[in-house]
Amino acid sequence: MRASKTATPDRDAWHHRDAWLTDREAQATGQPQVTQTLSGPRQARGPHRGLARWRPGYWPLILSYLVVVASDFWFVNPFATGALSWPLTVLWTWPIVTTITGIVGIRRSRRTLREAEARWSGRGVTVSAGFLIVVVPTIGRNDTYPALKRSVESYLTYLPPCFPRLRIDIVIDEGCEAADRIAGLAARSELIRLVVVPSRYRTANGTKFKARVTNYSHELRIHERENRDDVWVLHMDDDTGVGPDTALTMARFIEEQVEAGADGKHLAQGVLTYPREYAVNTLTWLADSVRPAEDVGRFSAWTGSGTPRAGVHGELLLVRASIEATIGWDFGPRSIVEDAQFALIFSARYKGRSAWFSGRCYGASPAGLRDFVRQRERWSWGLTALVFNRSLQLRNRLLLGYSVASWVVGPITNVAVVMTLSILVAERNTSPVALFIIPFWALNMAYTIWMYWEGLRLNAVVSGDGRRKWWEPPVVILLIPVFGMMESIPGLRGSMKFARRTEHRFMVIRKPS
Repeated sequence: MRASKTATPDRDAWHHRDAWLTDREAQATGQPQVTQTLSGPRQARGPHRGLARWRPGYWPLILSYLVVVASDFWFVNPFATGALSWPLTVLWTWPIVTTITGIVGIRRSRRTLREAEARWSGRGVTVSAGFLIVVVPTIGRNDTYPALKRSVESYLTYLPPCFPRLRIDIVIDEGCEAADRIAGLAARSELIRLVVVPSRYRTANGTKFKARVTNYSHELRIHERENRDDVWVLHMDDDTGVGPDTALTMARFIEEQVEAGADGKHLAQGVLTYPREYAVNTLTWLADSVRPAEDVGRFSAWTGSGTPRAGVHGELLLVRASIEATIGWDFGPRSIVEDAQFALIFSARYKGRSAWFSGRCYGASPAGLRDFVRQRERWSWGLTALVFNRSLQLRNRLLLGYSVASWVVGPITNVAVVMTLSILVAERNTSPVALFIIPFWALNMAYTIWMYWEGLRLNAVVSGDGRRKWWEPPVVILLIPVFGMMESIPGLRGSMKFARRTEHRFMVIRKPS
């Protein structure tokens, strides 16, 4: 017996969904096939050769390093130090651990891509026997509905060929603004279930915001006895879609875990990209070049090595349901970066059991600079709170604290700020206290250049024409000091608000459609 398509607060019991549509049953029921109608990313219409051939490149990193280190040695004064020498020696060298981790991640990503190509070459479409549940929490506003619709259509289009056992749970709060429109969207396919979180629902620890509704759907799955090893939960944001590469890499990952048996992984994450067609603001789109590069670099290094100490992001997060059931999402009322907290708890309990895969998801950059700042400020507030959360493992908090410190000091380490300050105090000497420091400075700068260069390349590859416009690479490099301030000022503000014990609201930014 098929369960109700809508999980409502008025029902006295939740029903376990035991039967699933097979291909023949789907044809017999006349289930509608939803296709993309957007004139957007090429990935919405199918993969192309540029995406299939993509590998993170070394040459932008090497070339940038050689240019920067040569320039530094040319301009440095080896026989004198100034008032800024010691502060800059510390501050500009500080991110070196993150840089080295990112370079390790590049190597790991390239190796993973190479091994996957060798393993699966010539096998065609992989069909997974696992049961995939896509969980899409949404605030349910009218302005976020178009992005939700786009994302859900992509799940319906690309996931069924690889996952015959599939369900898409759209999770909303009771009485949300766009409830009727979302209910209409859910009615379009038997694969979609609308989960309505009752307004009276409270978690044991008083969790709020997105974590609250995510925890409700988590408890619902436990009640329905879906917390099994063969069930995988794919967490997605309401503005983030998938493509055929996403489905294929996830199906192959899950089948690899079936073959691994007791040694299988429990969590995996891919790459978040931003197609140009989903962007309404060119500046924020270029600034978000850093995010897919972070996935390929630093996040690949940690998550791909088995322990996601750098955290995870809330989209394209694939978790075994039986493992998620042991952690949950009830992290308390101050949790606003629940994805990172989940990752740190997972790291402490299941060392070596996470993986990185090359599949991509397709999201949208913030609609404007104000939303960009709000987004980063919320992340900073939430991550700073985790650093001081004593319920988490100290080792993980120390690593997170190092990363947050690198972020929040950004306004005073920005190259443009340092140059301006040196002019104001009439101190032109910005040399380090020792020449051996220069290669570390150069490596940090080269890795920053690599992130924006390679991230822009990847975002362009998943866009409509599959290539960067001629002016984008030089502009994204020249704007790195601007992007640095766009990232670091909200980071500093968020940490300061936490230090002042200012309560931070979970503000959902506009979702470009």
